[in-house]
Amino acid sequence: MAMSQRSSSSQGQFWIPTDSIVASPGHPFYERLNALLEAHGFDAFVEDLCRPFYAEKVGRPSIPPGVYFRMLLIGYFEGLDSERAIAWRCADSLALRSFLGYGLDRRTPDHSSLSVIRQRLGLETHERVFCWVLKVLCDNGLLRGETLGVDATTLEANAALRSLVRRETGQSYQAFLTELAKASGIETPTREDRARLDRQRPKKGSNDDWQHPHDPDAKVAKMKDGRTHMAHKAEHAVDLHTGAIVAVTLQPANTGDTATLPQTVSQTQANLEEVREAIEAEYDDDVFCEGLEVREVVADKGYHSNRTLRDLQEQGIRGYVAEPRRRGRRHWRDKKPEQRAVYGNRRRIRGDSGKGLLRKRGELLERSFAHCYRTGGLRRVHLRGHERILPRLLMHVAGFNLALVMRGLFGRGTPRGLWDLVRGLLRFVLSALSRRMPSQVLIWRHICNTVHDLPGAPFLPYAA
Repeated sequence: MAMSQRSSSSQGQFWIPTDSIVASPGHPFYERLNALLEAHGFDAFVEDLCRPFYAEKVGRPSIPPGVYFRMLLIGYFEGLDSERAIAWRCADSLALRSFLGYGLDRRTPDHSSLSVIRQRLGLETHERVFCWVLKVLCDNGLLRGETLGVDATTLEANAALRSLVRRETGQSYQAFLTELAKASGIETPTREDRARLDRQRPKKGSNDDWQHPHDPDAKVAKMKDGRTHMAHKAEHAVDLHTGAIVAVTLQPANTGDTATLPQTVSQTQANLEEVREAIEAEYDDDVFCEGLEVREVVADKGYHSNRTLRDLQEQGIRGYVAEPRRRGRRHWRDKKPEQRAVYGNRRRIRGDSGKGLLRKRGELLERSFAHCYRTGGLRRVHLRGHERILPRLLMHVAGFNLALVMRGLFGRGTPRGLWDLVRGLLRFVLSALSRRMPSQVLIWRHICNTVHDLPGAPFLPYAA
C-alpha cells in the first residue's frame, strides 16, 4: 500500500453529507454522568429555573442552560481553571461534544458566551443549582448534614502586587516609594534605592492602606506555599459522614477564621433547609428529611474563640474546636456563658469521639481542597470580584459532589480516575507477563497502542 503525503494546499470538500460526519462513541464516564443528570431531571429543572432570564422570541437562539452548567462541570472533571480553556476543550473533544449534545455540524459555545450567561443568571441561580446537586446526594444517601467540618484555604487572585494603589490618593506603589526616597534626601532614586528603602519599612503591604484598582475584593495574603500574593479565601463546610461539601463561601483573604465561620454555618443551614423543602415537596413526607440539620461543628484551632463557642452553644450546636496551647490563665469575670462554652468544648475534644472527629476533619477537608483546587485546577482564579468568582466556584464544588455520586455508582469519580484504573490493570498484566517474557518494553508498547485507540484515553508512557 502506497503512503500518500499530506498536502497543506489541498482544498477541502465544500459539501459533506450528514451521514458521513464522524460521530463520537462518547466517553463511558460522561455517558454515565449524563444518565445520572437525566434520571433526576436536570435539564428540565435548569430550564424552568432560568426561564425568566431569557426572551421567548427576541434575539438569536441562546445556549441552553443545561449546556452552560455542563460546561462548568467539565471545568472540574477536566481540571480546567478558566472559561476560555473550558470552551476550547469542549470544541476540541468529540467525547465532550457528545456529552453536551453537539455534533460536528454545530459550533460549541464560546468563552465570552459563558461569561455573559454567568453574569445574566447571577449568584442566586447558581446557588439553586448547587442545592439541586445536594438533593441528588441526599437521594443517593450521601448527605446527612449533622456533623460538619469547617476549614478555609486561599485562592490566588487575578491581580498583581505591583499594581497596588493607595486607598486615599490612588497613587501607585512605585510612585509612593519614589516620594519617600526623595523625602529621605535622595534626589533621583534608582530602582535599587527604592528596593532598599522598601525592605526597611514595616507593614508595607497593609490592606488598610493598599488595594488593587481592578479587584478590590483581592487582599494581600500569604499563600499555602509561603508566597505573598493577592488572594481570596474559600471556606468549605463538609459533611463528615459522607465527605460532601454542603456549603462554600468566598471571603476576603485577610479576614480571620473566627469572623467567617458564622457566615459559613448560616449558609450551610440555608442550603439544608432548601434541600429539605425540595424533598418535602417531591415526596410529600418528612421521613426523608431526617438528619438534615446542623448539630455539630468541627474546626481547627484557628476558629477557637470565646465568642465563636458561645454563639455555637446559643444556636444549639455542639462545637469540637481544637484549643490552642499555652494560652495562659483565663479570667472569666462577667463571662459565664463563654466559660461554659469553652469548658464544654474542652471536655468534648479530649474524649475519644472528639479526637476521632478532629482526625476525620483533617482528612476530609484536605481531600476536598486537593480535589477542587489542586487536581481540579482552580487554585488560581481568572475572574475578578466575589460576585463573579463565587458562581464559578459553586459549580466547581458541585462537580466535586457529583463525583461522589459517580464514585458510588460507577466506581470512579472523574474521567482521569477511570483511566487510572485501566492503567493500573495494564501495569498488573504487564508485571505478570514480564516474569515469563523478557521483552517488557515491547509488550508495554503494544498494550499502550491498544489503549490509545479507545475513546478519551490519556497519554500513557511507553516505559514501565
